[in-house]
Amino acid sequence: MRVVVANESHVMRNLLFSFAALLLVLVIGTVGYRILGGPHYSWMDCFYMTFITIATIGYGEIVDVTGYEYGRLFTVFIGVAGIGVMGYVLSTLTAFMLESDLNESRRRKKMLQRIAQLKNHYIVCGVGLVGSNVAHELTLTGRQCVIVDADMETIQRYLDNHPGQLYLVGDATDNDVLLAAGVMRARGVFAVAHDDSQNLVISLSAKQLNSGLRVVARCHDLKNAEKTRRAGADEIVSPDFTGGLRIVSAMVRPHVVSFLDDMLKSEESLRMEEITIPMALSNKPLTVLYHGNKDCLVLAIKNAEQGWLFNPPVQHIVQGGDVLMVMTSPEGRTRLELLIQGAVQ
Repeated sequence: MRVVVANESHVMRNLLFSFAALLLVLVIGTVGYRILGGPHYSWMDCFYMTFITIATIGYGEIVDVTGYEYGRLFTVFIGVAGIGVMGYVLSTLTAFMLESDLNESRRRKKMLQRIAQLKNHYIVCGVGLVGSNVAHELTLTGRQCVIVDADMETIQRYLDNHPGQLYLVGDATDNDVLLAAGVMRARGVFAVAHDDSQNLVISLSAKQLNSGLRVVARCHDLKNAEKTRRAGADEIVSPDFTGGLRIVSAMVRPHVVSFLDDMLKSEESLRMEEITIPMALSNKPLTVLYHGNKDCLVLAIKNAEQGWLFNPPVQHIVQGGDVLMVMTSPEGRTRLELLIQGAVQ
């Protein structure tokens, strides 16, 4: 990418230099013809004489310089210099357009290659107000994602603050676009476009292509929630509904809301994470997960048979399939996953 930017800057400098050289020839020609022709020729006449000479239009001598020994030699000089500069301008402009097309093609190819290497990533379909926050949170917590939107300007607004973000420009309801985003290797899809019907189709398409991934869909009208769920969404989120509940919480339990806000808004703060216990760790005490990883706190354990167990003791015996509700930092989550992998091996 750095080489591409350097090439673009070089071509742009050449283009600016060529236009400056053309402007200089026009100024020299206009002033020269004004001096040679005298004050009875207007500045426009002198400029026009210079232009038709450079452009080889050949309408005749608008400014009569036959009375001067070197008048026509000046015209020859302006013609030769102007034609050379015009040729340089056209060639540089052509190179600039071709370079831009080639660079864009290289960018797309490199982007597709990087996306093709992803595994267990997330696909965010729609990067408006909600989708941009989704992608931002995934990035903060160390999870790879690909953003997809049909509007490049919308994507560019997100890229301004996240220049390294992987993206695709296209309609997320199109199977080919989802396949290019790596839906067959993805862990989950966020259908967070502005329109409910579009999110329904995204959920349906993603689930048909990869039935094993998790789909979370945005739904404005709760009447469409059940339809979207039947189409394949595993979870439905209504910003209007949850926003109303949040407003009530801000009134009746302000300190809880303040704690959650501080936790989520800080880029280096804690997060609520869930960790699934593998079968290889069945009948192991919870302390095995705390070894060397003190910056995490297990708040609850969900067992398929017993349900929720809140504030479990460190000697609690975990079973394969248990889901841990953990408060930890993004780095702590990574260490916890590594501890689980090490215990399994």
